[in-house]
Amino acid sequence: MKPWTHFSVTEETRSLWRITFDSPPINLVSPEMLIELPELVDKMEAASGLRVAVFESANPDYFLNHYDTSRVAETPKGLGASGYPLLIDAGTRLSRLPVVSIAKIRGRVRGVGSELTQAMDMRFAGESALFGQPEVANGNLPGGGGLEHLPLLLGRARALEVVLSSDDYGGELAERYGWVNRTVPDSELDLLVDSLARRIASFDKDSITEAKKQVNRYTLPSGDDLKSSYDIYFASFGWPGSRRRLPTAESAGRNQPGDYEMRLGYHLGRQPDADSR
Repeated sequence: MKPWTHFSVTEETRSLWRITFDSPPINLVSPEMLIELPELVDKMEAASGLRVAVFESANPDYFLNHYDTSRVAETPKGLGASGYPLLIDAGTRLSRLPVVSIAKIRGRVRGVGSELTQAMDMRFAGESALFGQPEVANGNLPGGGGLEHLPLLLGRARALEVVLSSDDYGGELAERYGWVNRTVPDSELDLLVDSLARRIASFDKDSITEAKKQVNRYTLPSGDDLKSSYDIYFASFGWPGSRRRLPTAESAGRNQPGDYEMRLGYHLGRQPDADSR
């Protein structure tokens, strides 16, 4: 298996893999990760015996964080196997793979990190989990699938609340909203997810594949819709609000380890408003 730079893959069995995010210090999604994620999906697609993939994190404080906004100019321009930009390619193909993807979430999962989990089949959270889409507060908008997946998961009103508030949402509220399947005490999360993953991995791949395919007919956004938000997201870095707000956020601690990232929703709600010059 290829030595990935931002995550590792452990083949627990032929039918069950574990993918562990590890991008110190705060698990930011980097331009390099956008290249690696479609390659990971290629490997999953080619593994004929694979039935279940569990995604987890080596960092208990961050499952998978937002995009590294200090490196937007380095974002790769290539297209994936689906013909969509790499981020959209990874998400759309992961959703449609004949493999069950399960996110086992501890700590913070925000922005594009949250959007990647929304493309997975199931999400289970520990009580320490925090979810958020912080883009609007920085003069942007979600561009990795949040504007498409969240209304299907949460409903229109709650999706708008999450996106427009740019706040952090705890695991218990995320369960009530339908963002995750279940939230349990951190001490119970491993047993819950691992037992489910092993159970599904013991079943026939044909039945798993067809059941997932039938559910997908009514529950997934199109690649074109996802690309629409992706294009606007990167264009938004040229908007006046984004050009004003992001440098202020970065000087306050965005993209760096520390209190600003640990309590991102709190700090975004206390930045100067749009009319403060």
